[in-house]
Amino acid sequence: MSADTPTRSPSDLGDLPGHLPEGEEITRNVTGRQARGRLWHGALIASTLVGLVVLVLLLFNIANDAVGGIALESAIDAQALTGGRPIEALSSDELITIIEQHVSARILRNLTRERPLSAYSDAELRELINSEVLKLEIVETYPLTSYLFQRDQIQAELKAAHPRAELQFKSWVSWDFLTSPMSSDPLVAGIRTAILGTFWVLLLTILVAFPLGIGAAIYLEEYQSDKPFDERSATGRRLNQAFAQVSGLIQLNIYNLSGVPSIIYGMLGLSIFVIALVPLTSGAVVGATDPASANGRTIVSAALTMALLVMPVVIIASQEAIRAVPSSLRQASYGLGATRWQTIWRIVLPNALPGILTGTILAISRAIGETAPLIVVGASTFIVTDPGGLFAKFTVLPLQIYGWTARPQQEFHNLAAAAIIVLLLLLLTINAVAILLRNAVRSRRIV
Repeated sequence: MSADTPTRSPSDLGDLPGHLPEGEEITRNVTGRQARGRLWHGALIASTLVGLVVLVLLLFNIANDAVGGIALESAIDAQALTGGRPIEALSSDELITIIEQHVSARILRNLTRERPLSAYSDAELRELINSEVLKLEIVETYPLTSYLFQRDQIQAELKAAHPRAELQFKSWVSWDFLTSPMSSDPLVAGIRTAILGTFWVLLLTILVAFPLGIGAAIYLEEYQSDKPFDERSATGRRLNQAFAQVSGLIQLNIYNLSGVPSIIYGMLGLSIFVIALVPLTSGAVVGATDPASANGRTIVSAALTMALLVMPVVIIASQEAIRAVPSSLRQASYGLGATRWQTIWRIVLPNALPGILTGTILAISRAIGETAPLIVVGASTFIVTDPGGLFAKFTVLPLQIYGWTARPQQEFHNLAAAAIIVLLLLLLTINAVAILLRNAVRSRRIV
């Protein structure tokens, strides 16, 4: 080595390619990496805690509006009507007498058209008195925290402003709320019609998107790589190259479609299913046209639109699940003489099904909470009749919630909070069933 050759310190040697750190350099590297690891670990924990706090506050806010106090005021003095006795203490005959004396003849004829008043239960008679005689109206609603901790102040304010108003506890989430149809009166409004419409749309969406999505994934993973034309000729090679380019373009579009805003799918559904295919979606083809839904704004149109929305998610998840199946299983199946379809049906799909079900869970979670496409397709915001078939008018829970939150009265906001709780419970139940099914399939798979 000449005198002009520069010498390098151990720290300089650490920058050379292929040099392994030694001694103090190892200590510095390990210490720096551990410090960076602790920093990132702390950041991840902090972000998780922030997300949990926000989620808890959101759920608390919803529950605080879904349960609380309600101030009801009657059109007439209830004490004078019942002689100072509580309405719950009156007998059936006394309740019937009050109804006959204070209800108009027209309403009384409607009430007794199908059955006499004596056939009504006491609970039904008291409900009739509240709605037709006392005509209870909501003066004010209070969240649960105000009802529990400011009750005396609330009662004093009510006594001054509304002497006949009565403050009582109210849970907007109840069995009557689940089983009653939509109404303009918040005291009797329910979500039965919206729940039935949600089930109809969701079931038909799964029946359309699930098989089509899995079929597309099987083709893209198991058949797309084939070269359908003879490679021995120049024309065949060019056609195979064009075929590969088209397949790649299809794959690229699937990934792009998974990120398209849902409102675009709504516009697509409006132009295709509601307008272009109105004889099919209205039921005219099978003779099941309902005059109220002859314009194609039916459950079929909504379900087909939602199927287009979630199908890219199903396809991508199914592709990943099929790709994860070891190729050795396929080769073993071929070695035993199985055909390609037998290998796919009996080997690939059973092992890929847990992953496919995971994608389906994600698709269901997205479909059950979508509102924008259904508004464009023509779902009703106010409907009191239950859907009687695939070609009926409909509404869904997210759209019902949207309609209630758009109204200025606070009581409808309380109804929206109660509907949100029901929607969350419905979503968690469906996801739990899907997860249990996935785990059951996973325990029975081949590998």
